[in-house]
Amino acid sequence: MSNYKRYPVAGGIYFFTVVTFNRRPLFADPLARQCLRNAILETGQKMPFTTLGFCLLPDHLHCIWSLPEGDSDFSLRWNRVKGKFSKRYLAAGGIDGGACLSRRKRGEVAIWQRRFWEHSIRDESDLTRHLDYLHYNPVKHGLVGGVGDWPWSTFHRFVSDGTYPVDWCGNGICDEVMDSVGE
Repeated sequence: MSNYKRYPVAGGIYFFTVVTFNRRPLFADPLARQCLRNAILETGQKMPFTTLGFCLLPDHLHCIWSLPEGDSDFSLRWNRVKGKFSKRYLAAGGIDGGACLSRRKRGEVAIWQRRFWEHSIRDESDLTRHLDYLHYNPVKHGLVGGVGDWPWSTFHRFVSDGTYPVDWCGNGICDEVMDSVGE
């Protein structure tokens, strides 16, 4: 088994990529989007964090969280988000993606990939690059022609507060954003 190393920084800011099992497009379903929203809000009430950026795509999500001073336990937060989502989604009639033998032995459902990708944000420039990346992601995946056309993103909040113009990175003009951050 691989030995995954995390880089916890107490009170840090982190970029995450979290993917569904077999890249199943769960979040095309309004039920799944609502269950995820509830799981994130409920987890944040018990284990606070601030969402600085967010983009939900059909089969994965990107987000940036800021954790409270002295706290670096993002893994437990994601464990709770995934668990709460899975329980709520299945109870509401959502369908498991068909667990493999390994998952069945562990009693796991086939909704999420087991792990997630995280990156500790180093400075303002790194934060800006990752925010740009997550907001541009629906264009990268060919889901929309312009960033503002994607409804499940904090991009609209950033436009409202003046961070981005409404036509920011429309129609593929920001491909360099995608080259600066790995997925």
